[in-house]
Amino acid sequence: MGYFHDGHLALMKHARQIADRVVVSLFINPAQFGPGEDLDSYPRDLESDGQKAEDAGVDLLFTPEATEMYHQGHETSIQVAELSQGMCGRDRPQHFTGVATVVGKLFNIIEPDSAIFGEKDFQQLTVIKRMVRDLNFPVKIIGHEIVREDDGLAMSSRNAYLDVQERREATVLFRALEMVQKQVRSSATILETKPLLRAAETFIAENSSCSVEYLTIVDPLTLKPKANTDGACRIAGAIKINNRIRLIDNMAL
Repeated sequence: MGYFHDGHLALMKHARQIADRVVVSLFINPAQFGPGEDLDSYPRDLESDGQKAEDAGVDLLFTPEATEMYHQGHETSIQVAELSQGMCGRDRPQHFTGVATVVGKLFNIIEPDSAIFGEKDFQQLTVIKRMVRDLNFPVKIIGHEIVREDDGLAMSSRNAYLDVQERREATVLFRALEMVQKQVRSSATILETKPLLRAAETFIAENSSCSVEYLTIVDPLTLKPKANTDGACRIAGAIKINNRIRLIDNMAL
């Protein structure tokens, strides 16, 4: 959605390594914003984004207007039902329908062989993989590891909203997830997830003024919450800083 940072540029550079032609879509999609969210204030800098994309080796920056993507009377959408329900979908019930619909439209317009998405939005990546499989899109979906600041904060366009104090507190989610990751990886036994999540919530409460929107440990394929750490697991969370800036993060356990 623009306001490119090093996380976005990492996707572009990876695409440059594996493809003959690289197309980047830049579209602030109104269908994935709910009431009261930051559609109007979402950071924008098309001139800077264009230069960054060019420097990263992008061949085409596709920047449609909302009226081009959603013509008058548009009423068709794509819903990936179960994967969209929990995590970010719990408090943003229409978000992933908006995401799936616009990504499906972009795939039909561009007809890419491959598409690269960052793992920071892990639920989004999982939803898109399922959509592609279920609807037989001839597109290979590639997940790219999270790109972080030196202190661990996952790069996000919304980080631009943070003032100095908020930026200091923003790392608390990463540190809480990392704490759980270290505990799981150092344990010789399978652990129950509820105590791990309680410890992470306590850590966030004691080290910041942030509110926890959710913390969960899920199966990375189904996104269903897990009772213990047997098998593949991913911990994911969302926090709000001063009740106005929403940040998400996740990591494999």
